[in-house]
Amino acid sequence: MAIQILENYAEGKWVQGQGEGQTLFNASTGEALYSASSQGVDFGSMMHYARTKGREKLAKMGFHDRGLMLKKLALHLQSKKRNFYNISYQTGATKVDSWIDIEGGIGNLFTYASLRRQFPNEPFYLEGQVANLSKEGTFIGHHIMTPKEGVAIHINAFNFPVWGMLEKIAVNLLAGVPSIVKPATITSYLTEAVVKEIIASGILPEGCLQLVCGSARGILDHVQLGDVVTFTGSRATGNMLKATPQLADAGVPFTMEADSLNCCVLGKDVTPDMPEFDIFIKEVAREITVKAGQKCTAIRRVIVPEEQIENVKNALGARLEKNIIGNPTNENTRMGPLAGTDQRADVLEAMEKLQAENELIIGNPTENFEVLDGDAEKGAFMKPMIFFNDAPYKKLACHNVEAFGPISTIMPYKDLDDAIGLAKLGKGSLVGSIITADNTIAKDFLMGSAGTHGRILILNSECAKESTGHGSPMPLLTHGGPGRAGGGEEMGGVRGVAHYMDRTAIQGSPTTIMEISNQYQMGAKGNITEQHPFTKYYEELVVGDQLISKERLITADDIDKFAELSGDHFYAHKRDTDFTDTMFDEQVAHGYFIMSAAAGLFVDPIEKNPVLLNYGIDELRFTKPVYPGAKVHIKFTCKEKIPTELKPDDEDPKNRLPKGIVKWMVEMYDDSDEPLIGVATILTMVKLKG
Repeated sequence: MAIQILENYAEGKWVQGQGEGQTLFNASTGEALYSASSQGVDFGSMMHYARTKGREKLAKMGFHDRGLMLKKLALHLQSKKRNFYNISYQTGATKVDSWIDIEGGIGNLFTYASLRRQFPNEPFYLEGQVANLSKEGTFIGHHIMTPKEGVAIHINAFNFPVWGMLEKIAVNLLAGVPSIVKPATITSYLTEAVVKEIIASGILPEGCLQLVCGSARGILDHVQLGDVVTFTGSRATGNMLKATPQLADAGVPFTMEADSLNCCVLGKDVTPDMPEFDIFIKEVAREITVKAGQKCTAIRRVIVPEEQIENVKNALGARLEKNIIGNPTNENTRMGPLAGTDQRADVLEAMEKLQAENELIIGNPTENFEVLDGDAEKGAFMKPMIFFNDAPYKKLACHNVEAFGPISTIMPYKDLDDAIGLAKLGKGSLVGSIITADNTIAKDFLMGSAGTHGRILILNSECAKESTGHGSPMPLLTHGGPGRAGGGEEMGGVRGVAHYMDRTAIQGSPTTIMEISNQYQMGAKGNITEQHPFTKYYEELVVGDQLISKERLITADDIDKFAELSGDHFYAHKRDTDFTDTMFDEQVAHGYFIMSAAAGLFVDPIEKNPVLLNYGIDELRFTKPVYPGAKVHIKFTCKEKIPTELKPDDEDPKNRLPKGIVKWMVEMYDDSDEPLIGVATILTMVKLKG
């Protein structure tokens, strides 16, 4: 079989690197398959191309348009996944391993596509709450988030060539920032296959995604203000890259997600007859064998009550003994090889450091073992190996040395404080987990160890069935960790999107901020017309369209009737209450009655209009009591418009109606000197005219 030359995608073209490239091998057979080189590729030109051509269209798109682009891309890649699986097997990944990498990566695209609904369909969004900076409310402040003006450079690890790319570009693309992806060369052939499908689809604007398969040495020398660099890999490599002078000179953020010595703790309450014990053994065994232990989140330290050590040794050994090692193309294989023989050599070197002070209780590095449909000599196979550390506070190698393969260390603890202390000896981890049926133990462990862990999983029999497991970071939650784990953050939902945007404080009048943001700000000048806003179709509505209602007199009879109708007979709503030592002077109107009365003032009385339904109230606040005799009115303003996509294939004709979401601000006033009595945001679906 002829060696295939991998290509880099730079400045809108697929190009092969010059000179002799790095040869890449099938992890199971040792067969040479690919060659990768980036020699001759101009990194500076690639970055300029991304900042100009790539950003040209992307940064001007609204969040909803970017999100729908991600959804379309996810659907396209899903239709091509069979080919990705076939290539993934060459990296040593089993079907389950490949599912995590491929489907997990595509799932990130779907997740961030759905996240669009938490943003306006603008290239920017307002973050947090408005700050009132003046007594009369004519001068306010806000924070606006706009796409960074540079490029996101993603330097990824070898263990997840698909997920590692897609989980990062999903975030920067939704934020409106183009990217250059540098996968680890050893498995870059799978990343290349996915990028070729992305580029061929034409779904992304040109320049939004570029690829470097060969070495990217020197790429960080070209960064400038507005760029973002992310790195996933070893702590040593990450620290070396972080020290690049140009990063500091240009003020470029460097997000590092480094391999860490993650732990799993068995709660002291758990005994072998409890379901939590089986959950613990299954979780530890899975994290040792999935991806042959080549996961940045894999369990490296197994922390067990001293009285359960023998039970855990026996149960874990029995489970690992059933593990079938072999070529991932064989459906009976449960654990494939490491990604390459160089990786195996690194793991064996680290293992020797662990063996110098720990007892090897499961596995043997010199033992020959059966490999299913693979080459035991040329392939990168390795059996799981488990060490036992009988003095984990004195023998510290297991807290400092990571063997990035199917290797872990069991250690005993006396009490929960002891377990917390051992967990913290990892000096910063991506994830720690505790399996316990006692929620008090779970809380105490969390409070004691949260500061040194990016994520903590608490497992018991209630959630184990649906849990995604110790080693699975989720797109809407932050993936990262302090200290040794790098101190960076990835994914994290809206928080992650903000990483690729600039936060700018803006100040001005409410009307000016409204015009800039296309969101009504309290105190802004409204657009008052004779036409009732509810008679306008979605396209006809303009943010700021406003209705000021007539007044309504609130009477004691109104309050009595609402109490009877609602069943709310709270003492403050009764006429005959003694109001001494209460918050009120006399009978007070129900807040929900005032809100209902407000609805009566803003709802147009005609039989039918473009408003299809009211489906919620956000941010409802009552700011002062309303007593009988008060005259109330409302200011009703179009606050924000949010488009929705059509669903032509939905079986229910009601769901096929073309519509959009409109948020309305309801400001409630009375006739006193301090008139504001309440404020709320009403959510409606409004029909499109077209």
